[in-house]
Formats: sequence, structure tokens, C-alpha cells
Amino acid sequence: MSRLFLLRHARAAWAEPGDRDFDRPLTEAGRRESLAVGAIMQANGHRPDRVVCSPARRALDTWRGVAEILDMKPGEALLSETLYAADAGGYLNIVRNNGANGSLLLVGHNPAIEDLAIGLSAACVGRARADLDKGFPTGGLAILSFADDLSEAMLGTATLEAFFVPTDR
Repeated sequence: MSRLFLLRHARAAWAEPGDRDFDRPLTEAGRRESLAVGAIMQANGHRPDRVVCSPARRALDTWRGVAEILDMKPGEALLSETLYAADAGGYLNIVRNNGANGSLLLVGHNPAIEDLAIGLSAACVGRARADLDKGFPTGGLAILSFADDLSEAMLGTATLEAFFVPTDR
């Protein structure tokens, strides 16, 4: 069995005049969200074998907060420019190209994260789909499991095990 964690970056500041969207940092609430997601993952025994992260500052800052709680090195993440602007199909290619038996955490952006979570889900556990259908807010985490290797991931082949939203809203 393989597991995929899809994490939307935590709450970020608005771009200041002259600043690039790419360089937006987390707000203080976003920093708390990243730590809360790390705590959720730790409490549920979810430590990814591999991490692929958007190089946008808000995504990197989110990963750093999660890594801090999971006692992982932030530098362990593979940075993928594709995650900054790709659609769900681009995200799925990243999963396939970086997947293996085990688990993968993608830290990226909406709408691709939400579209991929919905597209992959064939079955759901408990309220996970109902919660996801409310939207994929900043700091949201979808946990999906696959019977096969992630390199073989296809739409409609995963079980949405859980969908978490940081409680600091």
C-alpha cells in the first residue's frame, strides 16, 4: 500500500506593491497552521518517506513548520517549480515520477491540490469527502491511500482516508 499526503500551503500574507506572488510569506496564523498540520501528522503516525514542495516561499515555510514537528530536515524536500503553476494533471505527473511504495507528501497550491484530491478519490472513509467538498482551505491536508505503487497512480484509484483542516481559523 502507498500513501499520498496533499498539503495546501498555510495562510500567507498578501503581496505588497512591487512584491512577487511567489515571495509571499506565511502570516503568523499561517505559521501556527503549519505547526498544527505537523502535529496532526505526528499524532496519526504519518511521516512521509519523500517530500516534494513548491519553491514558493509560502509553501516552503509551510513545509518547514511541518518538518519541525516531524523532526525532519527541511532540506530533505525536493523542490519542484512545476508545483507553483501546474494543474491537477501536472501534480499527478509529479506523484508518478516521485512515487514508490511508501508515502509521498506534496506541498503545493490550489486549485491543483483540491482538483487532484477529488480526482484521485474513488472511495472515502467517514466524513472525509464531505469535509473536502466544503473546500480545500490553506493548511488543508488530504490523506489518500493506494493499493499499488504511487508511480502507477491514476484518477479514481485512491481511498480518501482523511481530510484535516488546522483548527486555528
